[in-house]
Amino acid sequence: MKNNKNAKLKIIPLGGLEQIGMNITAFEFEDSIIVVDCGLSFPEDDMLGIDLVIPDVTYLKENQNKVKGFVITHGHEDHIGALPYVLKEINVPIYATKLTIGIIENKLKESNLNKSVKRKVIRHGQSINLGCFRIEFIKTNHSIVDASALAIYSPAGIIVHTGDFKVDYTPVFGEAIDLQRFAEIGKKGVLALMCDSTNAERPGFTMSEKTVGKTFDMLFAEHKSTRIIIATFASNVDRVQQIINSAYKYGRKVVVEGRSMVNIISTAAELGYLDIPDKTLIDIEEMRNYPDEQMVLITTGSQGESMAALSRMASGMHRKVSIQYGDTIILSSHPIPGNEKAVSKVINELSAQGANVVFQDTHVSGHACQEEIKLIYSLVKPKYSIPIHGEYRHLKAQHGIALSLGIPKENIYILKSGDVLELNEYGAAVTGRVQTGAILVDGLGVGDVGNIVLRDRQHLAEDGILIVVLTLEKYSNQLLSGPDIVSRGFVYVRESEDLMEEAREIVYDALDECLRKRVSDWGRIKVVIKEAVSEFLWKKTKRSPMILPIIMEV
Repeated sequence: MKNNKNAKLKIIPLGGLEQIGMNITAFEFEDSIIVVDCGLSFPEDDMLGIDLVIPDVTYLKENQNKVKGFVITHGHEDHIGALPYVLKEINVPIYATKLTIGIIENKLKESNLNKSVKRKVIRHGQSINLGCFRIEFIKTNHSIVDASALAIYSPAGIIVHTGDFKVDYTPVFGEAIDLQRFAEIGKKGVLALMCDSTNAERPGFTMSEKTVGKTFDMLFAEHKSTRIIIATFASNVDRVQQIINSAYKYGRKVVVEGRSMVNIISTAAELGYLDIPDKTLIDIEEMRNYPDEQMVLITTGSQGESMAALSRMASGMHRKVSIQYGDTIILSSHPIPGNEKAVSKVINELSAQGANVVFQDTHVSGHACQEEIKLIYSLVKPKYSIPIHGEYRHLKAQHGIALSLGIPKENIYILKSGDVLELNEYGAAVTGRVQTGAILVDGLGVGDVGNIVLRDRQHLAEDGILIVVLTLEKYSNQLLSGPDIVSRGFVYVRESEDLMEEAREIVYDALDECLRKRVSDWGRIKVVIKEAVSEFLWKKTKRSPMILPIIMEV
């Protein structure tokens, strides 16, 4: 499969670098492109009113005839969430393992795409041919079942993409990570390793998922007389399995609450990834038939999201569940960076209602720490290292690990989204950039809110708005009525009548001046009014609201 010095593989990350989330990478060789993952990210604090952020796939649209398919490593939102949006523009087949396809199918149904999009379930150890690529799925462990690493065989060499992974020798469901296969591929000679960097700053090993099961067992034994409510990530099927195991052991019934939780659990149970003993799962309506000490609630909202079930319970807004004095509430997750405030607010609200909140030792990460990353490098022995999945500091930490294992500095590439890395066994270099970026989704609108609209939203949020309405006579531009001034979010009008009166005078004077100078262009008149009012308000209040002059003609 080796080739001449000119034929190079292009690796083009379209998202997912410099941030956690929005993972999507294109691999291109001559006339074939395959895309690994297609995720979304959640909005930053300054993205007012935005629901989600998806990657800009202009490059794929421009090269649509080359794109052979989406290959998905696992079913987390930051790897599959943008599919319903992107498939509308680039309809190519999807390849993934059973549970991952099951979760994607739920998404496609919601977007009415389940008829038009081809999808194929791939087993671990199986390979698929797409264009001039062969892609092999390798079993890994992660905080969602059925995660895969990919060995991408191209004419320029083999790329190993770990996806999100950890090394768990005692997983709750299924086999441990297939380390043997990584080693066999390493023996063939690997051109580059693209390895998960999320926990690259943390020394040691990530604990096995089973350790959380032991903690649950102890907590169930300790709190036999209270109701137990556990919040965790909906996608962590193994975590849910261990909660169900403990509930069954201690004779409790389980209620599942939260839309995403219900969706994923029913998909996982249908496909055989969850083993639920008979009569253990009950409907939320039946909860009142059982005493508190026989109840476990598994719910969403472990990140303090305002609309999730746990937050609604904490604030007393949940229709079916209210927190009672003495409830035991277990937060089985770690706050994602940026969510710490929201999580601590929920903990405070729950504690204030008399609940006992537990969050120590109830979570393990789904990502590899330094020793596991070293293990993969040692098995794969790549020529080049391309850290992926993480903010810059995480990628930099992985850079350090690769260096410590003897990979030369010039063979480690920390890329930015949009970089085009061309490589083969004779050399590698970043040779260009393609268009990338964040497309904002607000309600049903995709991409119709851009930087300018966001800037306006920030302006309105910080300074409020002032609307100046006046009616002019046609042709002569004489003032017939107004100016009326309406304000929202600027000052409380009833207490600032003098200020508004003075502002009105300023508008009169500005209009007068325009008429004296025979300015009849409304655009110009509006600018003059805007500038005059803006200057006046800044002098008086040191604030600069958005000012909208509206002129009507009669």
